[in-house]
Amino acid sequence: MGASLSNLTENGSGSGGPGLGDIPESCVACVFLYLSPPEICNLARLNRAFRGAASSDAVWETKLPSNYQLLLHLLSHPDVYQNLRKKDIFSLLARPLPFDDGNKVVWVDRFTGRVCMSISAKAMAITGIEDRRYWNFLPTDESRFDVVAYLQQIWWFEVDGTVKFPFPPDIYTLSFRIHIGKFSRRLGRRISNFEHTHGWDIKPVRFELSTSDGQQASSECFLDETHQDEGNGSCKRGCWIEHKVGEFIVGESDSETEVRFSMKQIDCTHSKGGLCVDSVSIIPIELKERRRRGALK
Repeated sequence: MGASLSNLTENGSGSGGPGLGDIPESCVACVFLYLSPPEICNLARLNRAFRGAASSDAVWETKLPSNYQLLLHLLSHPDVYQNLRKKDIFSLLARPLPFDDGNKVVWVDRFTGRVCMSISAKAMAITGIEDRRYWNFLPTDESRFDVVAYLQQIWWFEVDGTVKFPFPPDIYTLSFRIHIGKFSRRLGRRISNFEHTHGWDIKPVRFELSTSDGQQASSECFLDETHQDEGNGSCKRGCWIEHKVGEFIVGESDSETEVRFSMKQIDCTHSKGGLCVDSVSIIPIELKERRRRGALK
Protein backbone atom coordinates (compact mmCIF):
# COMPACT_ATOMS: atom_id res chain seq x y z
CA MET A 1 0.00 0.00 0.00
CA GLY A 2 2.90 2.35 0.78
CA ALA A 3 4.20 1.89 -2.76
CA SER A 4 0.76 2.69 -4.21
CA LEU A 5 0.52 5.92 -2.22
CA SER A 6 4.00 6.85 -3.34
CA ASN A 7 3.05 6.30 -6.96
CA LEU A 8 -0.04 8.49 -6.60
CA THR A 9 2.06 11.47 -5.64
CA GLU A 10 4.01 11.31 -8.91
CA ASN A 11 2.85 11.59 -12.50
CA GLY A 12 0.58 8.67 -13.17
CA SER A 13 -0.83 6.08 -10.79
CA GLY A 14 0.15 2.48 -10.31
CA SER A 15 -2.36 1.42 -13.00
CA GLY A 16 -1.11 3.92 -15.60
CA GLY A 17 -3.89 6.47 -14.92
CA PRO A 18 -3.52 10.07 -13.72
CA GLY A 19 -2.10 10.75 -10.26
CA LEU A 20 -1.72 13.71 -7.93
CA GLY A 21 1.34 14.78 -9.84
CA ASP A 22 -0.82 15.46 -12.89
CA ILE A 23 -2.90 18.13 -11.15
CA PRO A 24 -1.89 21.61 -12.37
CA GLU A 25 -0.21 23.78 -9.77
CA SER A 26 -2.84 26.49 -10.30
CA CYS A 27 -5.61 24.03 -9.37
CA VAL A 28 -3.75 22.94 -6.26
CA ALA A 29 -3.35 26.61 -5.28
CA CYS A 30 -7.11 27.10 -5.58
CA VAL A 31 -7.69 24.23 -3.16
CA PHE A 32 -5.08 25.64 -0.75
CA LEU A 33 -7.13 28.83 -0.44
CA TYR A 34 -9.59 26.86 1.70
CA LEU A 35 -7.01 25.13 3.92
CA SER A 36 -5.24 26.25 7.07
CA PRO A 37 -1.50 27.09 7.00
CA PRO A 38 -0.46 23.87 8.83
CA GLU A 39 -2.50 21.80 6.36
CA ILE A 40 -0.85 23.57 3.42
CA CYS A 41 2.62 22.90 4.82
CA ASN A 42 1.83 19.22 5.32
CA LEU A 43 0.53 18.78 1.77
CA ALA A 44 3.59 20.57 0.35
CA ARG A 45 5.53 17.34 0.93
CA LEU A 46 3.53 15.36 -1.63
CA ASN A 47 5.16 16.44 -4.90
CA ARG A 48 6.54 19.34 -6.91
CA ALA A 49 3.14 20.80 -7.91
CA PHE A 50 1.92 20.83 -4.31
CA ARG A 51 5.23 22.27 -3.16
CA GLY A 52 5.04 25.06 -5.72
CA ALA A 53 1.44 25.91 -4.83
CA ALA A 54 2.36 25.92 -1.13
CA SER A 55 4.86 28.71 -1.83
CA SER A 56 2.50 30.84 -3.90
CA ASP A 57 2.14 34.47 -2.83
CA ALA A 58 -1.48 34.37 -3.99
CA VAL A 59 -2.20 31.60 -1.47
CA TRP A 60 -0.41 33.15 1.50
CA GLU A 61 -1.80 36.63 0.82
CA THR A 62 -5.20 35.22 1.86
CA LYS A 63 -3.78 33.82 5.11
CA LEU A 64 -2.25 37.11 6.24
CA PRO A 65 -4.31 39.72 8.13
CA SER A 66 -5.41 42.68 6.03
CA ASN A 67 -3.05 45.03 7.89
CA TYR A 68 0.05 42.82 7.87
CA GLN A 69 2.11 45.68 6.42
CA LEU A 70 1.47 47.67 9.60
CA LEU A 71 2.56 44.71 11.71
CA LEU A 72 5.87 44.60 9.83
CA HIS A 73 6.57 48.14 11.03
CA LEU A 74 6.82 46.77 14.58
CA LEU A 75 10.08 45.10 13.52
CA SER A 76 13.37 46.89 13.99
CA HIS A 77 14.11 47.16 10.23
CA PRO A 78 10.72 46.82 8.47
CA ASP A 79 12.08 47.69 5.00
CA VAL A 80 14.23 44.55 5.05
CA TYR A 81 11.12 42.35 5.17
CA GLN A 82 9.04 44.06 2.48
CA ASN A 83 10.47 41.88 -0.32
CA LEU A 84 10.03 38.56 1.46
CA ARG A 85 7.71 35.91 0.04
CA LYS A 86 4.27 36.03 1.63
CA LYS A 87 4.86 32.59 3.16
CA ASP A 88 7.98 33.88 4.91
CA ILE A 89 6.12 36.98 6.12
CA PHE A 90 3.43 34.76 7.62
CA SER A 91 6.08 32.69 9.39
CA LEU A 92 7.68 35.86 10.72
CA LEU A 93 4.43 37.33 12.03
CA ALA A 94 3.40 34.04 13.66
CA ARG A 95 6.13 34.70 16.23
CA PRO A 96 5.43 37.17 19.06
CA LEU A 97 6.45 40.69 18.02
CA PRO A 98 7.28 42.86 21.06
CA PHE A 99 6.63 46.60 21.16
CA ASP A 100 6.25 49.37 23.76
CA ASP A 101 9.62 48.48 25.37
CA GLY A 102 8.76 44.78 25.20
CA ASN A 103 5.74 45.14 27.50
CA LYS A 104 3.25 44.31 24.73
CA VAL A 105 3.38 41.60 22.08
CA VAL A 106 1.30 40.94 18.99
CA TRP A 107 1.28 37.87 16.76
CA VAL A 108 -0.66 36.18 13.99
CA ASP A 109 -2.30 32.90 14.95
CA ARG A 110 -0.67 30.18 12.86
CA PHE A 111 -3.92 28.30 12.30
CA THR A 112 -6.23 31.16 11.35
CA GLY A 113 -4.03 34.14 10.48
CA ARG A 114 -5.91 36.33 12.96
CA VAL A 115 -4.21 38.94 15.11
CA CYS A 116 -3.75 38.36 18.86
CA MET A 117 -2.21 40.58 21.53
CA SER A 118 -0.94 40.29 25.09
CA ILE A 119 -0.17 43.21 27.45
CA SER A 120 2.12 42.81 30.45
CA ALA A 121 1.26 44.07 33.92
CA LYS A 122 4.32 46.30 33.54
CA ALA A 123 2.46 48.26 30.86
CA MET A 124 -0.45 48.98 33.22
CA ALA A 125 -1.07 51.73 35.77
CA ILE A 126 -1.32 49.96 39.13
CA THR A 127 -2.20 51.93 42.26
CA GLY A 128 0.65 51.61 44.78
CA ILE A 129 2.97 49.70 42.44
CA GLU A 130 5.95 51.88 43.43
CA ASP A 131 5.59 50.95 47.14
CA ARG A 132 7.10 47.54 47.90
CA ARG A 133 4.94 47.25 51.01
CA TYR A 134 2.02 46.67 48.65
CA TRP A 135 3.28 45.34 45.31
CA ASN A 136 6.31 43.49 43.96
CA PHE A 137 7.33 42.27 40.52
CA LEU A 138 8.17 38.56 40.64
CA PRO A 139 10.26 36.81 37.96
CA THR A 140 8.65 33.63 36.64
CA ASP A 141 8.67 31.34 33.63
CA GLU A 142 4.86 31.06 33.84
CA SER A 143 4.45 34.39 32.05
CA ARG A 144 5.34 35.15 28.43
CA PHE A 145 6.85 38.38 29.84
CA ASP A 146 8.89 36.50 32.49
CA VAL A 147 7.47 38.68 35.27
CA VAL A 148 4.16 39.18 37.12
CA ALA A 149 2.92 41.81 39.57
CA TYR A 150 2.20 40.39 43.04
CA LEU A 151 -0.04 42.18 45.54
CA GLN A 152 0.73 41.56 49.21
CA GLN A 153 -1.90 43.83 50.74
CA ILE A 154 -3.72 47.04 49.85
CA TRP A 155 -6.98 48.86 50.56
CA TRP A 156 -7.51 50.62 47.22
CA PHE A 157 -7.06 48.02 44.46
CA GLU A 158 -7.01 49.42 40.93
CA VAL A 159 -5.29 48.26 37.73
CA ASP A 160 -5.77 50.30 34.54
CA GLY A 161 -4.38 49.97 31.04
CA THR A 162 -4.75 51.21 27.50
CA VAL A 163 -3.59 50.20 24.06
CA LYS A 164 -3.91 51.96 20.71
CA PHE A 165 -3.47 49.65 17.75
CA PRO A 166 -4.73 49.12 14.17
CA PHE A 167 -6.62 45.90 14.85
CA PRO A 168 -7.95 44.25 11.67
CA PRO A 169 -11.74 43.85 11.42
CA ASP A 170 -12.94 41.16 13.84
CA ILE A 171 -14.79 40.58 17.10
CA TYR A 172 -12.32 40.53 19.98
CA THR A 173 -12.54 39.38 23.58
CA LEU A 174 -10.46 40.97 26.35
CA SER A 175 -9.40 38.99 29.43
CA PHE A 176 -7.25 39.50 32.53
CA ARG A 177 -4.86 36.66 33.44
CA ILE A 178 -4.70 36.47 37.23
CA HIS A 179 -3.63 34.01 39.93
CA ILE A 180 -4.96 33.77 43.49
CA GLY A 181 -2.01 33.23 45.82
CA LYS A 182 1.75 33.31 45.37
CA PHE A 183 3.58 30.47 43.65
CA SER A 184 7.15 29.18 43.56
CA ARG A 185 9.14 26.04 42.78
CA ARG A 186 10.88 23.87 45.33
CA LEU A 187 12.80 20.74 44.41
CA GLY A 188 11.17 20.82 40.98
CA ARG A 189 7.65 21.01 42.37
CA ARG A 190 5.26 23.94 42.01
CA ILE A 191 4.05 25.24 45.38
CA SER A 192 1.28 27.77 46.02
CA ASN A 193 1.30 30.01 49.07
CA PHE A 194 -1.89 31.71 50.29
CA GLU A 195 -0.39 33.50 53.28
CA HIS A 196 -1.40 36.95 52.00
CA THR A 197 -4.63 35.89 50.27
CA HIS A 198 -7.62 37.64 51.79
CA GLY A 199 -10.46 40.04 51.06
CA TRP A 200 -11.49 38.80 47.61
CA ASP A 201 -14.58 37.01 48.94
CA ILE A 202 -16.02 40.08 50.66
CA LYS A 203 -16.80 42.35 47.72
CA PRO A 204 -16.61 41.62 43.96
CA VAL A 205 -13.93 43.03 41.68
CA ARG A 206 -15.27 45.14 38.82
CA PHE A 207 -13.83 44.65 35.33
CA GLU A 208 -14.40 47.25 32.59
CA LEU A 209 -13.40 47.99 29.02
CA SER A 210 -14.21 50.80 26.62
CA THR A 211 -13.11 51.73 23.11
CA SER A 212 -12.47 54.98 21.26
CA ASP A 213 -15.64 54.49 19.20
CA GLY A 214 -17.91 54.26 22.26
CA GLN A 215 -18.19 50.54 22.91
CA GLN A 216 -18.33 49.49 26.56
CA ALA A 217 -18.46 46.28 28.57
CA SER A 218 -18.22 45.43 32.27
CA SER A 219 -18.55 42.51 34.66
CA GLU A 220 -18.15 41.73 38.35
CA CYS A 221 -16.69 38.69 40.04
CA PHE A 222 -15.70 37.41 43.48
CA LEU A 223 -12.11 36.36 42.81
CA ASP A 224 -11.88 34.02 45.79
CA GLU A 225 -15.25 32.34 46.16
CA THR A 226 -15.77 30.40 49.36
CA HIS A 227 -17.18 27.32 47.60
CA GLN A 228 -14.91 24.46 48.58
CA ASP A 229 -13.65 21.80 46.21
CA GLU A 230 -13.54 18.48 48.05
CA GLY A 231 -11.84 20.06 51.05
CA ASN A 232 -8.92 21.38 49.01
CA GLY A 233 -9.91 25.04 49.19
CA SER A 234 -11.33 27.35 46.59
CA CYS A 235 -11.28 25.86 43.10
CA LYS A 236 -9.90 29.19 41.80
CA ARG A 237 -6.84 29.13 44.01
CA GLY A 238 -3.40 28.02 42.90
CA CYS A 239 -3.96 28.22 39.14
CA TRP A 240 -4.03 30.85 36.43
CA ILE A 241 -7.49 32.18 35.58
CA GLU A 242 -8.41 34.14 32.47
CA HIS A 243 -11.29 36.37 33.49
CA LYS A 244 -13.23 37.63 30.50
CA VAL A 245 -14.05 41.34 30.73
CA GLY A 246 -16.06 41.69 27.52
CA GLU A 247 -16.00 42.00 23.76
CA PHE A 248 -15.55 44.76 21.21
CA ILE A 249 -15.94 44.94 17.43
CA VAL A 250 -13.50 46.42 14.93
CA GLY A 251 -15.11 47.25 11.60
CA GLU A 252 -12.37 49.19 9.79
CA SER A 253 -8.72 48.20 9.37
CA ASP A 254 -7.31 51.58 8.31
CA SER A 255 -7.78 53.37 11.65
CA GLU A 256 -6.35 52.69 15.09
CA THR A 257 -8.64 51.51 17.86
CA GLU A 258 -7.94 52.64 21.40
CA VAL A 259 -8.97 50.13 24.05
CA ARG A 260 -9.07 51.04 27.75
CA PHE A 261 -9.45 48.36 30.42
CA SER A 262 -9.42 48.08 34.20
CA MET A 263 -10.02 45.87 37.21
CA LYS A 264 -10.75 47.48 40.56
CA GLN A 265 -12.07 46.96 44.06
CA ILE A 266 -11.93 50.33 45.75
CA ASP A 267 -14.14 49.67 48.78
CA CYS A 268 -11.76 50.80 51.53
CA THR A 269 -13.72 49.12 54.35
CA HIS A 270 -11.41 46.12 54.08
CA SER A 271 -7.96 45.24 52.73
CA LYS A 272 -7.19 42.56 50.14
CA GLY A 273 -4.05 40.80 49.01
CA GLY A 274 -2.37 37.65 47.76
CA LEU A 275 -3.01 38.16 44.03
CA CYS A 276 -0.77 37.88 40.95
CA VAL A 277 -1.57 39.96 37.86
CA ASP A 278 0.17 38.69 34.74
CA SER A 279 -1.33 40.25 31.63
CA VAL A 280 -4.32 41.20 29.53
CA SER A 281 -5.07 39.28 26.34
CA ILE A 282 -6.98 40.56 23.30
CA ILE A 283 -7.94 37.65 21.06
CA PRO A 284 -10.59 37.11 18.35
CA ILE A 285 -13.58 35.62 20.11
CA GLU A 286 -13.99 32.75 17.65
CA LEU A 287 -10.37 31.74 18.17
CA LYS A 288 -10.77 31.85 21.95
CA GLU A 289 -13.87 29.65 21.83
CA ARG A 290 -12.18 27.10 19.56
CA ARG A 291 -9.23 26.92 21.93
CA ARG A 292 -11.56 26.41 24.86
CA ARG A 293 -13.13 23.47 23.05
CA GLY A 294 -9.69 22.04 22.35
CA ALA A 295 -9.92 22.42 18.60
CA LEU A 296 -6.66 24.39 18.52
CA LYS A 297 -3.64 23.56 20.64
